[in-house]
Amino acid sequence: MRTGTTARAIALSGAALLALTACGGGGDDTSSGDSGGDASAEKQVNIYGTDGNMGNALGADFTEPGALAGMKGTLPLTELSGDFRDRLLAVNPDLQDFNYSGESYDAVVITALAATAAGTNQATVFAPYVNGMTAGGEKCTDYGACLTILQAGGDVDYDGVTGPLSFTEAGEPAQASFGLQQFGEDNQIDDSLTEFVIAGDEANASSEPSPPPAPAGGGAGQTLTIGTLLPETGNLAFLGPPEVAGVQLAINEVNAAGGVFGAPVALVTGDSGDASTDTATQTVDRLLQSGVNAIIGAASSGVSLTVIDRIVGAGVLQFSPANTSDTFTTYDDKGLYFRTAPPDTLQARALADLIGADGNNTVGILALNDPYGTGLAENTKNNLISDGLPEDSIRDIIYDPQAANFDSEVQQMVDFNPDAIVVIGFEESSRILQSLNSQGVGPQR
Repeated sequence: MRTGTTARAIALSGAALLALTACGGGGDDTSSGDSGGDASAEKQVNIYGTDGNMGNALGADFTEPGALAGMKGTLPLTELSGDFRDRLLAVNPDLQDFNYSGESYDAVVITALAATAAGTNQATVFAPYVNGMTAGGEKCTDYGACLTILQAGGDVDYDGVTGPLSFTEAGEPAQASFGLQQFGEDNQIDDSLTEFVIAGDEANASSEPSPPPAPAGGGAGQTLTIGTLLPETGNLAFLGPPEVAGVQLAINEVNAAGGVFGAPVALVTGDSGDASTDTATQTVDRLLQSGVNAIIGAASSGVSLTVIDRIVGAGVLQFSPANTSDTFTTYDDKGLYFRTAPPDTLQARALADLIGADGNNTVGILALNDPYGTGLAENTKNNLISDGLPEDSIRDIIYDPQAANFDSEVQQMVDFNPDAIVVIGFEESSRILQSLNSQGVGPQR
């Protein structure tokens, strides 16, 4: 750490962005990337992270009290009600955060409603009903109320715990809520400081009408079986507990309201691992052999891309609560892939807005080499350019998340000397931040 260097956190956004403001030596506040200048002059550097590295799991890697205090970030996040949180805690009292729990819950409810409306557990038949469950009908906010509407021959518009949903024709939210979060003195997220913003436009929701509802009693004698492909191990394992709890809570409440086709929904659980293993492939094979009709997951876009063809090729619906790569918007998924998480086009817009609002004139992007990392990096860069930043004022560096260290990438960024650094990654982000810290840029106070 350079002599006289100070740091305070300020902002972050995207899929979950953490922002640090650190003063580094060299240059002045209007520097355009030149690392020269008076070494005694301090320059603020905003460091932004993403949803893969924004959360209490990151804080666990920093043992010095207050090391992350004041650091802020954004991620796809809805202001969950206290009642919903209490219901989740009844399922898992050990939850440390609630990230993607609501998205997981809503994915199950929408799947159950679509199957009910179609009168069958066959995904190729009920998948065309999914988008229509989120827009254009009579408003309802829980499975029981929506089921009553369907049983009366009506059309539902499910507004879930994550908001209006309002799926586009691609089967993804037309708009989404993002949370601006901040770390406290205990290096954990201080929920009392969280603020929320909306990105996207509900007007972009699909206008295609749902197929005709099935006759009353449709699906009798069938069982809707849902499988999970969620991270119990790997670099997104910290997201597993709230997602698993969200699925289990939804299953419990759907069944308490009468289930689907008058029978309880069955659940088969499975680990997705991460993109460095074949855990997801093995799990998907087991789930398919178990006869699941829908799979909730994966959390990682990279993992989903390794199994999506296998899932939809088997005629099974895939519903991710956390995939954000815009690759899926136009993917040839046979109409069987959906997500409650917003695409990176919305996340990147939120991040670019934050970067611009902070007055940054030069931006460096460190992104992991997978569909999530490269996609969010590209979309963020394009938004910054369209907002008026010259292309040569933005530098993106793609790194291998399995690398032994990130010294070279960090040094390149330090040499670039931008006003802001965006870190798009997962658990390896703590090592990147520690390396930046050793260069005088990072979460030290």
